[in-house]
Formats: sequence, C-alpha cells, structure tokens
Amino acid sequence: MSVYTERAKGHPRADFFAEHAQVLSIAFFFLACIVFFSFMTTTFLTVGNILNIVRQAAPILVVAVAMTLVILTGGIDLSVGSTVALINAVTAITLASTGVPWPLVVCGMLALGALIGLFQGWFVAYQGIPAFIVTLAGLSILRGLALYLTQGYSIPIRDVPGFFFIGRGVLLGLPFPAILACLVVVLGFVILASTKYGRQVIAVGSNLEAARRVGMPSKWILTSVYMISGLACALAAILISARLGSGSSNAAVGFELQVIAAVVLGGTSLMGGRGTMIGTVLGTLTIAVIGNGLILMHISPFFTQIVTGAIILLAIWLNTRIFTTNFRFGGKKKA
Repeated sequence: MSVYTERAKGHPRADFFAEHAQVLSIAFFFLACIVFFSFMTTTFLTVGNILNIVRQAAPILVVAVAMTLVILTGGIDLSVGSTVALINAVTAITLASTGVPWPLVVCGMLALGALIGLFQGWFVAYQGIPAFIVTLAGLSILRGLALYLTQGYSIPIRDVPGFFFIGRGVLLGLPFPAILACLVVVLGFVILASTKYGRQVIAVGSNLEAARRVGMPSKWILTSVYMISGLACALAAILISARLGSGSSNAAVGFELQVIAAVVLGGTSLMGGRGTMIGTVLGTLTIAVIGNGLILMHISPFFTQIVTGAIILLAIWLNTRIFTTNFRFGGKKKA
C-alpha cells in the first residue's frame, strides 16, 4: 500500500520570494534605474524633476490601472492612445467653441470614454471577436475621427482656470494629476484585492468557460473591463488637455505601447488570471524614470521607444519562462 506524506514546507523567506518574485524583480530594477540616473545626471534627484516625473506619469498610470484589469481577463486594448487623442480633441473643441461649463464637459468626456469602451467590449464579449482585432480597428477609427475633427490642427483652450488646475494645479505640495492617479491606484487595488468583482475578473481570465459554468456573468465582466479602460482613457485625456492647454489628434501617439509595457513589466500575465496593481505602479514609474533619465542624459527621445520595446520583450520572456507559478529560488521547478 502506498504511503502518502505531506509535502515539506519550504523556508518562509524562500516561499515569500517565490510568491512575490515578479514584483520584487521590478522593484529591484526600478531602484537600479534610479541609482543609475542619479549617478549619470546631477538633476535627476532634484525635487522639481521628481515632481515632473510623477506629473507626466499620471495619465499613463491611470490607464495602466484599467489595462491591468483588461489583461487580467486575457484581453488587450490597443486603442487606448487613440481614445485619449479623440477625447483630448473633443474636449478642446467643446471648451473652445461652446459656452458649456467645464465641469459638464469633464463629465461628458468621461461618459464618452465609457461608451467607447462599452462598444468595443460588446464586440469582444458578445460577438466573440478577438480583443486584438476589435481594439486594433478602434485604434485606426478613433485616431481617424480625431484627425477629421481637428483637421490635423492643434485646438487651443483659453481662459478656463478651473479646468487648467486639473492638469497644472498643486495640492499639498503635490501635482494634482499625481493625486488623482494615486486615488485611481487605490481604487484599483481595492477592487482587485477586496471585492467580488475583482475576484470575478481574475476568474474570467483564468478560465472563462469555468467562470460561466459556475454562474458568473462572464460576458458582462469581460465587457465591463473595456468600459473601465475607456473611462480611464477619458480621465487621462482630460489630464493631458488641462496640462497642455490644447487638444490635438497627435496626442498620445505611442501611448498604448507605454501602458502595455508598464503592465507586463509589472508582472501581469498576458495569458490572464495573474497580476497585481503594485506591480503596475512600479512598471509605470520605471517607464517614466527611464524616459526622463534618457532625456536628462541628452539621449534622443526616439531611443526611448527602442528601450520600451526591449522592456516589453524582456518582461514577456520573464513572464513566460522564469516567473511561473511553480518557480522556486534555489531549487528545481515542480513537474
């Protein structure tokens, strides 16, 4: 007769490092970037530059939080940059050519973003079209609409101080966009860690059919994450419009690359079902620090795209080859 014995427990410290390997790796890489740029430039660690980094990273972080939910379901949203551009342009046109109060414009743009996301999510969840195809089409359509509305010109926004405060204001010594981004992060963390909806998102990403069979509204959950993504894009567009004081169809070019890089670098699995908001925050800050540091070193900003692409490739490789669920430090992987 076979005798079964309980698996010996590993060392608590080793188990902790194994469980949090991805977050710890990006945290280490983030600190390494800070140390590197601190030695390479004299202005990197100044208060003004740090505040500038968090202000510029705020729109990316807002959308990255929503993108984490999207990727957790096993999907992807390639249209985030185009959505930001369209809402950025519509915001500027509305404020520049109508007498609508800016708070109503902000509410309207948030509703428009949610509607765009809902529309794309419906195609993904209820029509069974792959998210890559739907959002790739959205990338083209939404950017084209922005170009049509602006005719390729930048639309200036004038004499709206309350609106400008959203993107340029300072509260308690911190840039207001950074405060908004932190609130979004906290909300995302609470949703993912402490709510039924967050558990359902992870369940849908782990096994959509199993989630459906146990009675979860899997199609609606799948649709809702794209609606949240559209809402986050609208908020990011408002932050950008308020900071720059203008709207343009060329806004947020390459934005989707930065957002996806931040999320996968933070350890969220592209296969769905696994990821953390803490990792997303660290990934976003790492992307922002690299971009800022390269500029301070007087390296061409176009080189940042090369670095970002390399980071995505490295993060996916680590995601699929090293940091798996049975990864163990100092030992062999389980069969």
